[in-house]
Parts: sequence; C-alpha cells; structure tokens
Amino acid sequence: MRKVFHFDSPPDAYVADAAVLCCFDHRISRAVRKFLKKQSIERADMIVVAGGAKTLASPRNDFEQDFILEQVRMSIRLHQTKRVLVMSHSDCATYGGLAHFKGDREAEADHHRGELIRAGELLTSNFPSISVEPYFVKFDGIWEVRNAEGLKSVIQGKRSDAALR
Repeated sequence: MRKVFHFDSPPDAYVADAAVLCCFDHRISRAVRKFLKKQSIERADMIVVAGGAKTLASPRNDFEQDFILEQVRMSIRLHQTKRVLVMSHSDCATYGGLAHFKGDREAEADHHRGELIRAGELLTSNFPSISVEPYFVKFDGIWEVRNAEGLKSVIQGKRSDAALR
C-alpha cells in the first residue's frame, strides 16, 4: 500500500451522539451536516442509503429493511447510541421525485410524514430504549415531524396526530 492522503483522527472508541439515517442525495448532504452541527451532534453514525427513511417505511425488499435495522443495532451495540434521527427529503428519486406527487408539495410532505412516522415506529418497536426523531428535508429547510404517534422523543408517550412544523 501507498499512503495517498494524511490526516489525524482520534483512534479511541467513542459514544455516538446519534445514528442518522438519510438519503445519499448530494443536494441535501450539506444541509444535513449543518443541521447535525446545530444539534450538537459531533459523533454521528451515518447510515446513508438511497431513500433514507423509505428503506424502513416502504422497503423494496426484506433485505433493505433488515440491513438498516442491523446498522442501527450495530450503532447501539458498538457506540451506545441512544438517539436516532431518521430523514427523508423532497424530490427524492426513490419515491419518483416531486413529479410522482404531480408537483403538489403539500401532498408530498403528507406522504413523507406518514413514511417518517412508520419508520420511527419500526425503530421504536425494535429498539424500545432509543429516542427517534423524524425529519423531512426540503430545499428551504429541515422540518421536524411533530406529534408523531408512538415516538418517545417527539411526544413523550402521548398519542396524537402527526404534523410537520
């Protein structure tokens, strides 16, 4: 082997501030990084795959969902993760983009709200001790799914309808 790039990185084990499931779409990557910094998440276990939350909420196959659950399980086991951020974004190609919703941004947001809640419920049912935070990334900001039914971190055990804020 030949060294082609030098950097210094701490080799010590760490506790993750959060595991973050998001789409690999380059258009949102900078916003996600800035958002994590604003949330004081410095040590994130990034799970970056096409579709992000879609892989849990409406996977194309069992492997896809199992793979993501295993990644979260590994983050919990190896890095004592207690918090999971789950994200989807506007105009995501795995959903057919905004065109799939005939350009209706409200219909798109409603659909993603449901997907994010489903993904969060799957995570909390598989890992009852974690906190799950669902977010919808648009091109003008990141929106928290508020009052998501059953997600401890969002409503602390109360039940009510979901709404984007």
